[in-house]
Amino acid sequence: MGQPVLLGATLQCSFGVATSPLVVTPQNRVMAEGKPMANIMDFKPMVNIMPFGVCSSIANPATASLTAAALGVLTPGPCIPVSTPWTPGSPKTMVAKMPALTDSSMCMCAYGGAIQVTVSGATKETLT
Repeated sequence: MGQPVLLGATLQCSFGVATSPLVVTPQNRVMAEGKPMANIMDFKPMVNIMPFGVCSSIANPATASLTAAALGVLTPGPCIPVSTPWTPGSPKTMVAKMPALTDSSMCMCAYGGAIQVTVSGATKETLT
């Protein structure tokens, strides 16, 4: 069992320096505790997942370029997440015909970062 992830949940990337809020657009039309619930397809960069400040992954082209310009000294570049769908999602609860996003779900960034939920936004609800 886990908690549902709601609009405004806090996310963290393993290569980012800041947290970021999750944005859940109204098309899901499922509410919990008065806020829209997320599903595993709420992963779109700059729509659902916002930047995490700067990115320290050398796989990020901006970080690679800045690091090369600094003669090999790691220099974090701007974070623009390039994420994949969340996994695993709730095995039983569906939101807009897709598994609900839970506080134990993760998604990956193309630059190697693991994005996880640090605060789900839910205080009372649990999912099975």
